[in-house]
Amino acid sequence: MSGLLRYIVQRILALAVTLFFVALIVFLLVRLLPGDPARVIAGVFASEEDVQRIRVQLNLDKPLPTQFVYFLASLLRGDLGISARTSEPVMREILSRLPATVKLAAASTFIAAAVGIPLGTIAATKAHSSLDFSISALVLFGISMPVYWLGIILIIIFAIHLRWFPAAGADQPSSLVLPSLTLAAFSVAFVARMTRSSMLEVLRQDYIRTAWAKGLSALVVLYRHALRNAMIPILTVIGLQFGELLGGAVLTESVFSWPGVGRLLVDSIFSRDYPVVQGIVLIFACLFALVNLLVDVLYGLIDPRIRYE
Repeated sequence: MSGLLRYIVQRILALAVTLFFVALIVFLLVRLLPGDPARVIAGVFASEEDVQRIRVQLNLDKPLPTQFVYFLASLLRGDLGISARTSEPVMREILSRLPATVKLAAASTFIAAAVGIPLGTIAATKAHSSLDFSISALVLFGISMPVYWLGIILIIIFAIHLRWFPAAGADQPSSLVLPSLTLAAFSVAFVARMTRSSMLEVLRQDYIRTAWAKGLSALVVLYRHALRNAMIPILTVIGLQFGELLGGAVLTESVFSWPGVGRLLVDSIFSRDYPVVQGIVLIFACLFALVNLLVDVLYGLIDPRIRYE
């Protein structure tokens, strides 16, 4: 078995253990929420018979250890259960919303990489200059900005006053612009800061001085030699940001009424829809782990010196 294949198998086994503990934590936390979920789902005026029927449907009439065993058995069959709110399979509910969330996360990650890497590179090459301080101030602004506040400001300016983009929904391609910019603000700042830090370390290396001494152009030195060798930590940050954006778009999707999994999670929490909440958290955990695995595999493509032994 090759080193890379062995590494992937080890990571998948570790992923299984991680998902087990994620399932246990989510199972317990959801059931610690105040109120009777069966009564919340059935409604205030529902009869006791209807409440008991929902309780049986969700296995809430059984002890917690038994409920968890049923939950794990369903997971092993690939069954996330039935939504107590819509009576639809949880997997179908999630898969119908997942493409919208992935599209939003992918667009935001692309913006973060396309803007953050050049900003960080410029800041590193102009270190301690007024341009560097300006970019650092912009980075601090992006990291400190609350997502929901930025989303509302963009809606007021570009949707209400200028009428350039829709304020909510996903009915047309332009609907993606405002939520992706809102979601990308923090990631742009984070990627720019990491790029600057990594580039400053690489630019001090002897082989960069040699490249300058050979008379190579600034474009070749900075992007072919310096940036390529600085890409490992940058790629790590971009991969982590993409994973976080998949599960962290809850506020953005709520502000812009984006029909993604994050909005489904909020609706399910308020309605005490246990199966959907558990299914979404597990799917997000699995996607995050898979993104991390993909980033680790890409390390070898960027830097041939890396070996998975």
